[in-house]
Parts: sequence; C-alpha cells; structure tokens
Amino acid sequence: MLFDPFQIKGLQFKNRVMRSSIGGRTSYYDGTVTSAFKNFEKRFAEHDLAGIISATISVNNDRTSPMEYPKISDDRYVKPLASAIRAVHQYDCRYIIQIGDTGGATHTSLLSQKGDAKSSSTLFDLFYGYHNLHEAMSLEEIDITINEFAEAARRVRETGADGLEITASKGYIIHQFLNPGINRRKDKYGGSADNRFRLLEEIIIAARKKVGDDFPIGIRLSAAGYNYQPLNLRLPPRWPLNHWYFGNTIEDNLYFAGKLKGLGIDYLHIDKGYGFPNPKGTPGSFPVHEMKMFYNSNRHLSTKAWMRSIVFNSIPEFLLSPIANIGWGYVPAISADDARRFKEATGLPIISNGGYQDRKEMEETLEQGKADMLAMARPLLANVDLLHQFKAGKSSPDRPCSHCNKCLVRTANYPLGCYDQTRFISQDAMEQQIMEWSADSEQ
Repeated sequence: MLFDPFQIKGLQFKNRVMRSSIGGRTSYYDGTVTSAFKNFEKRFAEHDLAGIISATISVNNDRTSPMEYPKISDDRYVKPLASAIRAVHQYDCRYIIQIGDTGGATHTSLLSQKGDAKSSSTLFDLFYGYHNLHEAMSLEEIDITINEFAEAARRVRETGADGLEITASKGYIIHQFLNPGINRRKDKYGGSADNRFRLLEEIIIAARKKVGDDFPIGIRLSAAGYNYQPLNLRLPPRWPLNHWYFGNTIEDNLYFAGKLKGLGIDYLHIDKGYGFPNPKGTPGSFPVHEMKMFYNSNRHLSTKAWMRSIVFNSIPEFLLSPIANIGWGYVPAISADDARRFKEATGLPIISNGGYQDRKEMEETLEQGKADMLAMARPLLANVDLLHQFKAGKSSPDRPCSHCNKCLVRTANYPLGCYDQTRFISQDAMEQQIMEWSADSEQ
C-alpha cells in the first residue's frame, strides 16, 4: 500500500508518504524565504515523496522562532513562497503550508520582546519559551490572532500551495488554549472543553471564509497531551491535578476531532505530546549537549533563560543526561494506534506522524487501517532517498536515522542537517552533508 495513490478532497497524492513539518534557517532575517528554502524543499520532492508539509510558517509578524524561519504575515511573503512551491510541483509533489503562532513557547529572539510571552494564561513554564512568565492574551489580542490566521490562510492559497494545515499541536498558541493544564482562563476561551476549543473554531471559520470550500484544510492535532513528559516545572499547579499532570487525554482530543469534522476539516494530522520537542512527538534521545548550546545562545533574554543555561552548564553531561532523558526513547510508529482511533471516530483521512522508518512497520500501519498516509521528517533528513531504497527492495535504510534528535535543536542556531557523527565516516563527511542540503542540485 505504501506506493498506492491516495486522495484528499480532490487532491491526488502519488503514494502514501509525506515529509512532515521540518525547517531550518533558510529565510532572510525578515522572514522572506530564500533560494536555500526552495532548494531544501525541492531536494525532498526530487525523491518521490507524495507531498511536503512546510515548516510552521508564522502568521504573526513579530513572533518568529527561531530567527531566519519563514513568515506569511504580510502579502510581500507570497511571491517568494510561490516560487519555491513551483519548484516542488515540477516533481509531481504536493505542497501543503502549515501555519501557526508559537505564542508563549517562542524559543528565542534578537532581544526580549513582550509579545513573545503571549499565551492562553499567565504561568511559569520552565522548559518552553524564554520569558519568565507566559502572559494571558486579552480578548482584543485574541481577535487580532484570529485575523492573523485568516489572512495567512488567504496568502497560503495565493502562493499556489495545494492545501493549508493549521497546527493545533507542538505546544504553540492554539495548543496553549486547548490544553487544560496550560489554559487557566475564566472567560469564554477557558474552562470547559468547548470554551478551550473556541479559539481554534473561530480560526477555522475565519480561514475557511478566506480560502473557500474547495481548498483542503487539515489540522495537526495531538492525540494526547502527556504534560508530564518531558520533565518540566510548570507553576502554579492546576486543579484538578490530572489536568495539570496529563493535559488533554485522547478522549478529550477525540471530542475535539468530532467538532473539527463538523467544521468541515478535510484531514487530521495526528502526533502525540505537548510542546516541541517532546518524547512522544519526537521519540528518541534528549540531546543534552545540543540543548546546552541552545540555552547558551539565548541566556541573555530573561532570568529564566539565564538560569536554564547555568544549570545545564554546571552539571556534567554524564550526570545530566540520564536525568534529562527520563521518559525519552525511540518507539516505532508511536502514534499509529491513536491515529486509528481518530480514523474510526471521524471517518476523516488521517496522517500519522512519529516513529516511521522501517518499511514493514509502515506497510502494516496502512494495511491495518490505522492511517491513510504517513508523515516523517528526521528519517528523510538522514536518508532523503528512503523511498528509492524501499523500491530497490530494502526494508530499512543502509544508514538509518538514529533518532538522536540533535537536528531538532541544532536547527535553532545552525544549518539543518544530520549531526549524528556515528552515521558518517568522518566529521568532514558529516559537515559536507549539512552544507549541501540547501544547495541547488541542478547546478
């Protein structure tokens, strides 16, 4: 089934494998995509993928995280994105733009900005974001955010993209409203499940008005929150404590999925966990050394960021690593069983994300009806020709992704590529691969 075609709302995919959201520093400082962005995306399209889901492209003009990531917060960003999408389309590869807003989870900034703290509620979150406290959005700010998503949706269609995906996952602003452990509001956007869903509902309604009924809209949704992973300190505690500890359960998100179907959503893209990175959404190791480098780069932004850097630099890595890796580990097809529940509950096309690299595992997920399509990023960054290797008869790549997760953190400060030196014959070979990723292969 892996190489069977599939269709979502009239959009034909030549097989069942998509590259999921992944991105690097391939834009100008103002968020305009460059030729490096185009060449990076084209490299995947050249290797038989059915489709590409973009990095989360920011709908907010001020909150972009990390820097040199793309924006779609103004009409001037449309033309450069359209050029990149045309390059992808040359290879019969569909392109879906994922839009979002990091909100209080904004990772870094040139200088500290008050807007980077905006969230559903005021709270302390040690792991996500750089501000000392997330700060609750006002009703006026929520209205502005809804309009930003709607205008971004319009621009997505104007780029010539094949569809729109709104991220309600990754711990970004919509997820901060959906999650009961994060959302402590007392107004119409907090409290009950329906109230916590209200922001996403209003964004979808506004976006649909902008793009029309014929344009595919999907939602990236977490199957469950798992707030307790990764190890974090989030204060004050939230009562009932199970909301603070677990976040949304799969039953909560199945309820949201039913409401999404009622709103006319065309597919669901299912992952797991709260925040980015997290051990459910990015199964594998916690990259302690890379996280230390990242914390060192933004320690000037707040007291919290400074203290995180102090802690990570003060404790030897051989002691810190086992603590930081609590709950982490690679789990194949980690979201497959949850994806099936969403498929059975809604009847919507389902994309399952997380822990795919072995062909047998992928085929079984599709054949057993757990998902209709599969999305991956790290394994394709490690082996962009993965589908070619499968077609040649291999069940797994010659040099599989080790799921070390170094690439996830390095991308905030360095070029995106595979940083697991054990996969290369030398450091020079690794660095050459990294520097070639965004080069034009047709030169």
